[in-house]
Formats: sequence, C-alpha cells, structure tokens
Amino acid sequence: MRSPHRTDDPTGRTDEGSGSGLVRIAHLPPGVLRDIALVWLADAVVGVSFGAIAVAGGLPVWVPVLMSLLVYAGSAQFSAVGILTAGGGPVAAAATGLLLNSRTAAFSLALADDLGRSWTARLIGAHLITDETAAFVLAQRGDKQRKAAFWISGIGLFVAWNLSVLAGALAGSALGDTDRFGLDAAFPAVLLALVLPALRADSAARRASAAGAVIAVVVAPLLPAGVPVLLALLGLLAARRGPRHPRRPRTADSGSAA
Repeated sequence: MRSPHRTDDPTGRTDEGSGSGLVRIAHLPPGVLRDIALVWLADAVVGVSFGAIAVAGGLPVWVPVLMSLLVYAGSAQFSAVGILTAGGGPVAAAATGLLLNSRTAAFSLALADDLGRSWTARLIGAHLITDETAAFVLAQRGDKQRKAAFWISGIGLFVAWNLSVLAGALAGSALGDTDRFGLDAAFPAVLLALVLPALRADSAARRASAAGAVIAVVVAPLLPAGVPVLLALLGLLAARRGPRHPRRPRTADSGSAA
C-alpha cells in the first residue's frame, strides 16, 4: 500500500528501482538531518528517564536494557514497566505493551515501500518503525528522500534510545523524580512539528488528523490509557471522504500574476 504522500514523479521511482539502493545523507532535503538529530536528543533524554524509572522501581538493570533491544517500543515499555513495578505479572505487562504498540501496524502499511525490497531489509526495518520515523518519512516527497529519512532516523533513534536507557539504568535512582522534567509533553510537541508540513499540503491528511483527534479526546475520559490512541486510527476513514486537494507550490508566473 502506498502512502498518499508519495510523489507522483516517475523519475524518483525509476531511480529507486535501477539504483544501488544505498542510503546517503545527501538524499535528505536541507534541514531534515538537523530535525532528525534533535529528535535523537529528545529520545535520548526520555531513554535515560525510562532506564532510571525501571531501576528505581526495583527492576534489575538488565530488564530495561534487554527490553529496549528486543521490544523497542517507547511508551509501551513505560506502560509495561509501570505494571511490573506495581506488582503486575509479565503477561499483563506484555498484553498492555502489545495493545499500545499495535498502532505501528498502520504505520507499516504506509512505510512498506520505503524499507526496501528484500525480506532482510523489511524485517530489520519493521523493528525500527516508530512514531518518529513514520513522521519523518511521511514528510518527504521523493522515494530516495523517504528511504533515507527512514533508515537514518530509525537507526539513529535505535542507537540513541538503547544507549540512553543503559545510562539511565546505571544511574538508577540518582536522577530523582523524572516527572519534573516535563518529558510527557516533549514528544507530542516534536511529533506535531514533524507532521505539520504534511497537514498543510494535503486536505485528506487534515481531515483524518482532525477526526482522529476528536475521537481520542472524546473517549479519553472513558477508556484506559492507550486505547484512545488506537481508536483515533478510525480518523483515517475521513481521508476517504471527499476529494483531496494537495497544495501546489507557487511558480514565478503565478506569483507575478497575483
């Protein structure tokens, strides 16, 4: 399934199919690498917090470290650790994590063409799909740009997350109350900034995001944490209603005529 944000330029598809398929930083548009690096930094801060919270809650160091390597699920890891430190069993923790992270199934449909054609690339790429990598990919237009955005942001995030989790776990409870840093608001703000270009350019994306936001806000007081996010995916149905009106860049002629 191709993303609605994929470019219609046939040149990009030809280059993708005939080229070596190597990902290069030069394929990223100007400024994107800087944005990716900022998300790496934010991800590292949250990773330190996660490692510290897990160990301060009584878990051994190897639990958050191994979970980050094998699960790599961000918010789902926080939920699972919260259940474990509160006395819950591993089955309940795993079920909660799977529920929260099931949203990445929708991301995988939109990003499948950007992971590569081989099964090896798709298996590795599937492990790297996150909210952040999806946002970076969907903000790009060309095939090479999308592929570079996925692999550069995905690998960097994976490394930053795991190293920071290890650092936080080793630091243990020395950091104190991690809630005072306001990290719960940092990632939503970053993601909103990343998806704004796509919202400005595509009316279908605006309809879907608006419908999803309304659904999440309405059901949030009624359902457990994580479920409103999943129900927000129903907003995608709004993208199929009505015509799409992508904005076209202004040309010199249109600017002079105005």
